[in-house]
Amino acid sequence: MTAACAGMAGASLLSYPNENAVALAEDLLRLTPGQGERRVWFGHSGSDANDCAMRVVQAATGRSRFISFIGSYHGNLSGSMSVSGHTAMTHTLPRAGVVLLPYPDPYRSRFSAEQVLALLDYQFATTCPPQQVAAIFIEPLMSDGGLIVPPPRFLAAIQERCRRHGIQVIVDEVKVGLARSGKLHCFEHEGLEPDLVVFGKGLGGGLPLSAVIGPRDIMDHAPAFALQTTAGNPVATAAGRAVLRTIVGEELIERANRVGGMLSSGLRALSARQPMIGEVRGRGLAVGVDLVSDRESREPAPVTTAAKVIYRAYQLGAVFFYVGLRGNVLELTPPLTIAQAEVEEGVAIIDQAMTDVGRGLVSDADVAPFMMW
Repeated sequence: MTAACAGMAGASLLSYPNENAVALAEDLLRLTPGQGERRVWFGHSGSDANDCAMRVVQAATGRSRFISFIGSYHGNLSGSMSVSGHTAMTHTLPRAGVVLLPYPDPYRSRFSAEQVLALLDYQFATTCPPQQVAAIFIEPLMSDGGLIVPPPRFLAAIQERCRRHGIQVIVDEVKVGLARSGKLHCFEHEGLEPDLVVFGKGLGGGLPLSAVIGPRDIMDHAPAFALQTTAGNPVATAAGRAVLRTIVGEELIERANRVGGMLSSGLRALSARQPMIGEVRGRGLAVGVDLVSDRESREPAPVTTAAKVIYRAYQLGAVFFYVGLRGNVLELTPPLTIAQAEVEEGVAIIDQAMTDVGRGLVSDADVAPFMMW
């Protein structure tokens, strides 16, 4: 990083490559499973990376339609937003022709995996001919939709249908990839073999950096197809290289699995005295706490309840967010380097925050300025 800052001859890949960008691309190709000759594109965030993936796949395949899931979040640019399906994004219409499928939630089984697969088959047989579909966007762990772990083999069955019809499989690893799930790639839990993989967030270690890996015949569709002046600059890509070295060198994959298990176990133990906890779920250090008004009916708690727990926890020294279609799921994605003592402290803070909220110590007025959706 220091060398990159001190000796940066330029901040762009437009004129000539730089060593850090080339080396990071090679590292990503080496660490990410895939077939045939592939290419790497660099951007600044998951939003622009998913946007790039969507546009280039459409252009290269000549197909205009996409499949995504209700509850998905793929970014906040016009393209990546148009293939998202979150309730927080109803202010922007989905792109024309997109098919939004339910993402089966084992805790609230309104739609089973079998029902969703049958719905997809019906779409293909009726209003969405598969030869019109360029790609499907998949989150191997639906993060903003509520940290939902898909039913076993569901995503593999989706992939099999896409393979049958020449539909590209785009896996969004932006939030849950790069060791967070207890595997280097979250899609490895599901047995997926994606055509394109999208990275962001943790890849830059706090600096703006994203990447798309995909087949050469798609990624090289046209010159200057997705140019960004400072994308792939030496400083950000040096940070990306350092992130990958740290993940491997400090065994953060195993650590996320082990420490994440401690976090989940600690949170599940709280349910004995915190009736608002309906379920604790996730993988590794991507953990969701589903808050309910009633455990028997599994009715989601009001979003204000989640906001109050977060507000009180912030006062006590912990920072996290709420997600889910109803805003009732606490999202815990701590640093991969978090220590066991810090996990224990965090669980204690959440316990106290829930107790204080139950006692009415946080009002609606306290959280009103901070509501997200």
